[in-house]
Amino acid sequence: MSIKSAVYTAHAHTTGGRTGTSKTDDGRLEVTLDTPKSMGGNDGPGTNPEQLFAVGYSACFLGALKAVARGEKVKIPDETSIDSAVSFGDNANGAGFNIAVELKVAIPGLDKAQAQDLVQKAHQICPYSNATRGNVDVTLTVA
Repeated sequence: MSIKSAVYTAHAHTTGGRTGTSKTDDGRLEVTLDTPKSMGGNDGPGTNPEQLFAVGYSACFLGALKAVARGEKVKIPDETSIDSAVSFGDNANGAGFNIAVELKVAIPGLDKAQAQDLVQKAHQICPYSNATRGNVDVTLTVA
């Protein structure tokens, strides 16, 4: 799947891999990277790619959820939230590594069936969902 034309492109520069640094060209984000001890790392104070992916996916998915709700003229409260989990491990086919994602969506005050419908529709338009579809197991749960 590709895009017709880019409306925005993010640029980042990374050195050192999982124990390095990353920063965006506009200076808005600069992070130190460290590998968790469970992955053989030093468990230093820096973040890691899985945490960054969890933040990016949940923020993007919430944006897609709001877009779907607007299109259906449904008001979702400001307190709507997503708890995301990104797990790293050996690929099930035995070659390399992969991630799995769980998104727990809470839309206070909305009927659960309607919330589930909005979440499924958001999953169809979210860029992260589209990028991972068929490659990454994504579990969606509505609280």
